Amino acid sequence: MAASLGLAVNLFKLQVVRAPELVGKARQQQMVYLRPFIPRRPVVDRNHNVLAMERPVYTLYAHPKLFNLSKEAIATKLAPILNRSPAELVKQFNTRNSGIKIALALSEEIADQIALLRLNGLEMIQQYSRLYPQHNLVADVVGYVDADRRGQAGVEYSQENLLERSVKTIRLRQTGNGALMSTNVPKGFVHADDLRLQLTLDIRLQRAAQYSLQQQLQKFNAKRGSVIVMDARDGSILTMVSEPSYDPNEYYKSDVGLFKNWILSDLYEPGSTFKPLNVAIALETGAIAPNSVFNDSGTIKVGGWTIKNAEKGHEGALSVAQILQYSSNIGMVQMIQRIKPADYYSWLQKLGLGQAVRIDLPFEAKSQIKSQKQFISSPIEPATASFGQGFSLTPIQLVQLHAALANGGKLVTPHVVRGLFDTKGQVHWQPTLPAPRQVFSPKTTQTVLEMMETVVTQGTGKTAQIASYRIAGKTGTAQKAGPRGGYYSGAKITSFVGILPVESPRYVVLAVVDEPTKGIIFGSTVAAPVVKSVMEALITIEQMPPSQPESKLTSSP
Repeated sequence: MAASLGLAVNLFKLQVVRAPELVGKARQQQMVYLRPFIPRRPVVDRNHNVLAMERPVYTLYAHPKLFNLSKEAIATKLAPILNRSPAELVKQFNTRNSGIKIALALSEEIADQIALLRLNGLEMIQQYSRLYPQHNLVADVVGYVDADRRGQAGVEYSQENLLERSVKTIRLRQTGNGALMSTNVPKGFVHADDLRLQLTLDIRLQRAAQYSLQQQLQKFNAKRGSVIVMDARDGSILTMVSEPSYDPNEYYKSDVGLFKNWILSDLYEPGSTFKPLNVAIALETGAIAPNSVFNDSGTIKVGGWTIKNAEKGHEGALSVAQILQYSSNIGMVQMIQRIKPADYYSWLQKLGLGQAVRIDLPFEAKSQIKSQKQFISSPIEPATASFGQGFSLTPIQLVQLHAALANGGKLVTPHVVRGLFDTKGQVHWQPTLPAPRQVFSPKTTQTVLEMMETVVTQGTGKTAQIASYRIAGKTGTAQKAGPRGGYYSGAKITSFVGILPVESPRYVVLAVVDEPTKGIIFGSTVAAPVVKSVMEALITIEQMPPSQPESKLTSSP
């Protein structure tokens, strides 16, 4: 009776008092939680060329206690495949009896060769690694992922939510021996879609731009350079090259400073490449007319400061077009002096100075301009701004502003992401871009473009001429501003911006070369040839017909 009573009490404790606790423990032992690995989505260019993809790689482990041959014999067979010495492998085999990590990230080809040896005691564990087939060609746009498969730069960082496929953690029941019960597996839980992130880039043009830029950097012994090609109609970026760059497949071997895309993150004073925009402001405000004439005496004094032209030889009466042709600082100062400083400052703000362009790439810097009070109270500020100094912006913002001259006066948002597409070309998602903002009238932009065309045909941009094509452009040779004010002695940033074709403007091409130190250093000699080379490639790729004679363009059909 006592034993029965004790058993009954114990059963009551197990089935009633401790029942919730025991049920919880049982479920923990019976249930297993799985989160399947789903590869990251690929990245392709506008023509479906692969820029980033997943690839299977293998980690090779050795378990010497399972070898059916001597360690020396196995090492001899493995050494040529792994490109290592047999003695080095034997030394590794002697460290312990099992679980020795021999090699990481082996390709499928090497893994197949090892498998064909049919050696006991070798184990290969499959994993996935991100592969960048174009190496350093598009590194500044695509970026890279780290060892934890997290994006650290480029679209790998900014579009992480689009590149990572959604994965759900599932709960499965297992039997007493640990086997999973397949009847509880949800249908399609490891399904991976075939969507790809398509960019607006064209790697054919990217490669041409990279080659041309590298040649000029070497020729002029320059610190760095960049090239951007943008479609002025919608802001899509066809090319974004920065040199020097890095190989995202081996990012850990590169200088950390190369990981930031200085086209977006570094500010510089645009110099004379900003002059066409100031001309557009002066035309819009009515301060000048297209046929206005200014007297360039070679120097002008503003607020106690003497301003000079970068080059002599073109003093005298100059039209607005000639001011751009010869890049006259004096003419620009006189032009902007006709506008009230407060109104001029408002126009610079209207163009977006002091803001970012909000491109879909990470780590973009805002342009900088002095406070309104400081700008208005000092006459030298509007004067220096007239020829592109005293404020700073990124190369991508300068391209955006020149695109407004090309598309009839609208500010469009630069972008590199076209959308998510499946392998059949069907679109599943596309970004919603801000509506274009009108800043200039089409009449003004057409007038400025025609003036910029004379820069290429008659002025400092002659080195960008392409036979049978009408090109507008502007050179820039700016002093390099220091971080604490003032300018570096002898350091220059050369640039050239081109727009083509003038009769139906669509593409903006900018080349910036930072700190060239050898040869004759001007925007016309250093940067303009790069733009010309890129435009020639663009003409071929886009199959652009030659420009018609101007007389035919203006005549009625």
